[in-house]
Amino acid sequence: MTYQPEQIYIDRYAAVLVNYALNSGHGIKPDEVVFLQVPESAKLLLLALNRAVLQAGAHPIIQYVPDEMERQFFEYASNHQLEFFPTAFYKGRAIQADHTITIIAETNKHELEGIDPKKIMTRRSVRKPYQKWLNTKENNGKYTWTLGLYPTESMAKEAGMTLEECWSQVIKACYLDFIDPVTQWKSLTTDLDRLKLKLNKLKIATLRLTAVNTDLTIKLGTDRQWLGGSGRNIPSFELFISPDWRGTEGYIYFDQPLYYAGQVIKDITLEFKKGLVINATAKVGQNILTEMINVKNANKIGEYSLTDTRFSRIDKYMAETLYDENFGGHYGNTHLALGSAYQESFTGNISKMKTAEWTKHGFNQSVIHTDIIATTPRLVVATLIDNTNIAIYRDGRFLI
Repeated sequence: MTYQPEQIYIDRYAAVLVNYALNSGHGIKPDEVVFLQVPESAKLLLLALNRAVLQAGAHPIIQYVPDEMERQFFEYASNHQLEFFPTAFYKGRAIQADHTITIIAETNKHELEGIDPKKIMTRRSVRKPYQKWLNTKENNGKYTWTLGLYPTESMAKEAGMTLEECWSQVIKACYLDFIDPVTQWKSLTTDLDRLKLKLNKLKIATLRLTAVNTDLTIKLGTDRQWLGGSGRNIPSFELFISPDWRGTEGYIYFDQPLYYAGQVIKDITLEFKKGLVINATAKVGQNILTEMINVKNANKIGEYSLTDTRFSRIDKYMAETLYDENFGGHYGNTHLALGSAYQESFTGNISKMKTAEWTKHGFNQSVIHTDIIATTPRLVVATLIDNTNIAIYRDGRFLI
C-alpha cells in the first residue's frame, strides 16, 4: 500500500494555505472567493482545503484537474487549437477570484518528453491576457495567490526518495510538525522582514556573485525593494528582488536540474551581455532551453534571489522548483528567473504604472518566469550607491 500522510498533517497544511498564505500572510476573509486548482492525485488535500475555506466563511470554486491529460492535448491539438484563448471564461475568472490556491501534484514528471517545445511555448503565450488581468488586480491589492506541493510516487522517485521521505520534507518545510504551523509562519515572516529592512536600507547599486563557473554582476536599479515572506509560495524562505534587467553582465552556472514543461534541463550555463542572454547551454534539454529563451523577453532577468540556510528547513533536493528554489542545505541557494519581473519590487505606486513606465524602469515583462537554481558555495558583494563595497552573503548566510 502506498504511503499516505496522516490526516492531521493534511489539515494543518490546508490551514497554512488558507489561513496564512492568502491575503499576504493574513488569511482569507468571509465572503471572499477562493479558486482551488488541484490535480486529481491530490484529492485528499482538496477536501481539506475546501473544508478550510468553508469554515472561514468564504466561497470555494473548484478546478479539479485530471492527471496526465496535458500530453493528449499537445498530441492532438492543431495550431488553431493551440492558439485558442477563451476570453470570456478567463475574464470572468479574473473578475470573480479574490484568491487562488494552486497545488502541484504530478504523476508523471516526464509527461511532455518528445513534445515539440514550440507547441508548449505557444500555448503558454496564449494566456498572457489572463496573467495581465490578474497582475493588475494584484497590484491594486484585490487579489493574492499561493502554491503548494502534494508529493506523488513519481515526484518522489524523480528526487531519489521514497514517498514517505518526500512527504517528510513537506511536513518539515511547512511546519506541519508543529501543532500551530500558522504561528510558526508568522514568526518566520517577522524574521524575514527584519532582514529585508536591512537590505533595503543599504541602498545597493549592483550585486556581484562569484561561485564555481560563475561571475555575474546585477544592477538593481532605482526604486527597488527586496521581497519575501508574503505567503506567495508555501514554503518560501527566500529574499528576492526584481532588478533592472539592462545591467546584467557575466556568466552563471546552475548545478540544479530544471523541470520545465514536463521535461528536464540539466547543467545550465547562461552568459549575459548588456542585460541579454547571449549564450545558453545545457548538457541535457538544450532544445527546450533554447525555445524557452526564444519567447519574447525570456532572455532577460526578472528576479534575483538568495536563501539563508538558517531559515530554510529544506535539506534535500526535491526535483520541484517550488522547493528547490528555497533549498537550505549547507550553502542555501541563489537563483534567478528569466522572464517576467515582480512588479511588487517597485517602491512607487504600482497601480498607476503604465506599460511604458515599467519599460522605462527596467522591469522585464514576459509570459515566462522561470527560476533556475544554484546551490554551490558563493559570495555576493554589494556595491552601494556611494561606491562602497560590502559582502552581504557568503556560503549560505546573509552577513548583514
